[in-house]
Amino acid sequence: MVSRAAIGVFDSGLGGISVVRQLRHDLPHETVLYFGDSANAPYGKKTPEQVRELSFGIVQRFVDQGVKAVVIACNTATSAAVDALREAYDIPIVGMEPALKPACDRGNGAAQRIIVAATTLTLHEPKFKRLMARFSNQHTIYSQPCPDLVEILEHNQLDDHNLVMHTLHKYFDQYNLDAIDSVVLGCTHFPFFREYFREVLPERTAIIDGNAGTAHHVKVILESLGELAPEDATGSAELHNSNTSEREAALERSLLER
Repeated sequence: MVSRAAIGVFDSGLGGISVVRQLRHDLPHETVLYFGDSANAPYGKKTPEQVRELSFGIVQRFVDQGVKAVVIACNTATSAAVDALREAYDIPIVGMEPALKPACDRGNGAAQRIIVAATTLTLHEPKFKRLMARFSNQHTIYSQPCPDLVEILEHNQLDDHNLVMHTLHKYFDQYNLDAIDSVVLGCTHFPFFREYFREVLPERTAIIDGNAGTAHHVKVILESLGELAPEDATGSAELHNSNTSEREAALERSLLER
């Protein structure tokens, strides 16, 4: 069995395009429909109730389009809405959470010192607190909100080197970075800043995001359901946004091709 139906992917804005890129790389035969809710960004500064309402509207849009699965390419929306969405819909709903387990596993049993960079809402939601509780007995974990990085990407300032570096130093200069084993990029906007993080962090410090793990999880689920696209299918990515300006569309395309 195979399925040519699309995979729906959504985020509060443009960050989830990093997940679309990973899906296109790892599942090249799949059709991906992306919806960025930039008109309502950032989700990280909204209440959980507001995020749930917005998420339900987007998922219903995807269901109406006949998707076979939905990826919540947003740690904030996952924290606030994934459980309720899974109760409401009978298609696979794949959420994302900061890749804390892979960061801890890097030590092969040795205690790790880890910074989780994410939005304020993600770090304060019970879902993340439960995740952190699983590992905090053995490892030292710092939670670092980085809301300005979301704003920088959404405002097309990713190439403003001075602005980005100033922002990262504002967040990370408080740490003894030579003692940090890894930084987890706990927001899908943040992989676009990977080269900047590399400039700030010592060479020994790993930079970890959850995109590859999410793409693998999607593949496993679709394979188990017999719904992977056929190998003769030509995959594609179709981008949509609640901000319908041509500027926004051009920015989405540039990030997909970056």
